[in-house]
Amino acid sequence: MFPRSAASRGRSAYSNGLYPPPPGPLRYEYNHQRPAGVNSFYVPGLERFPPYEWKPPPLTSPVPPSPHTPTMTNGRKRQNDDYSPHVVKRQRLDSSSHPRIGSPLIRVPPPPPPPPPPRHPDRVVAGSSRSSFSGFDRSYLSPHSHPRPQVFAVPESSNSLQDYAKDKLSDQMVELFEACQQQSSDLARKEMCRAQLQQDIQRVYAVARLYLTGSSMNGLGCRSSDADLCLVLKGNKRPDPIHVLSVLQRLFKTLSYVERTQLIRAKVPILRFREKGSDLEFDLNINNTVGIRNTFLLRSYAYADLRIRPMILVIKKWARHNQINDASKGTLSSYTLVLMVLHYLQTLNEPVLPSLQRDYPECFNPFMDIDMVPEGPKHVPPYVSRNQSSLGELLLGFLKYYSTSFRWDKQVISVREARALAKTNSQEWRNKYICVEEPFERNNVARAVHEKIKFDAIKAQFAESCRILQQRKDLNSILPVRAIINKESSRR
Repeated sequence: MFPRSAASRGRSAYSNGLYPPPPGPLRYEYNHQRPAGVNSFYVPGLERFPPYEWKPPPLTSPVPPSPHTPTMTNGRKRQNDDYSPHVVKRQRLDSSSHPRIGSPLIRVPPPPPPPPPPRHPDRVVAGSSRSSFSGFDRSYLSPHSHPRPQVFAVPESSNSLQDYAKDKLSDQMVELFEACQQQSSDLARKEMCRAQLQQDIQRVYAVARLYLTGSSMNGLGCRSSDADLCLVLKGNKRPDPIHVLSVLQRLFKTLSYVERTQLIRAKVPILRFREKGSDLEFDLNINNTVGIRNTFLLRSYAYADLRIRPMILVIKKWARHNQINDASKGTLSSYTLVLMVLHYLQTLNEPVLPSLQRDYPECFNPFMDIDMVPEGPKHVPPYVSRNQSSLGELLLGFLKYYSTSFRWDKQVISVREARALAKTNSQEWRNKYICVEEPFERNNVARAVHEKIKFDAIKAQFAESCRILQQRKDLNSILPVRAIINKESSRR
């Protein structure tokens, strides 16, 4: 869209002078690559969404790996920059030790529950919150506190992503995923910009809180993913988004690290801008808090099983390549595609995923105070699925399901219920070509597909790709794997 500058994403944002050093020993530990979160709905390194805390990269060499260091999900050791003096050896959860008979989802029995976490008055509690995690502080920190670094002991799966890559197609999916997945350095760059923006915005809106949302935070992002931001302004009077964004647009024009601000008056108005000297683009909205809720719901699904993130990344790349992944042009949004993948994995004879909202309603309560939303997933115990299908088998099954099994004219995709609902005559679903329920607001996130020609093109692409892939069992037959990897590599 815009030409790239000489500034590289991989360089430190301190070294190029865009941001001042952080004011004090803050902490940043978001890491999408650690295997400790696999098969666990609580993911280490994201224990508290608010407040954001930044820990600059160490000036000295990182702690060397020990002989007992857990392996990454791709079968390799964690890279050196993943080590921290605050990381301890994690408890191992060996899925092979659990029986694989009975119900498709075998729950891992948790230890006795610790004292309950602080709860917001609006939070609905359905029974007791079971937790598989011990040894961490459950107290919620105020937005302005500066906590000490904490250590978390959490379960870890013994499986490797290679366990699901026993054939050529699956191996290609793993290769594409490992080359394209968002790196910790990519996330760090986005977080650094967010932290500085919040500081500058609070000069105008003192109580404003800025959240990083979407694929950057839910674990489903690529190296090329842009960043979504939600500015939360609390108060008795509901702010006018256009007015607030106009004020911010004027403010941003005075900031040395922001450029090319553009106010987009869509259904959900956004302020689009770029980090100066890079190709990192941001979309900022006002009080669209459902985005924060579904960020943590999708993150919980993304780390529930090793196969989820590779599946979704490959399917998004496939849809983008075949021009059916652009809501602005009447096709499927990335969010819609993710929900379609999750729905398929929930509805298999032996499901890969459960319904988190149905099984743990207190953890994903849509009325929970927004500051407590990150706490919810921490109380969902891990599980083991009986389904041991390879990545390639699941990809083929996904294409076949939407080509031959799913009834577009009669069914609504519901991740909330983990099933296809009957299409009613309500205004939300009537005369809609594709119906995909938003898990919290329960509206149709596929409403952008409103032309029959686009709907027919989407169905035809599913059918054609299914036919070709079934014959050739080669990802290159439906997707230019090497070209995509080279493009993503150029973002380093």
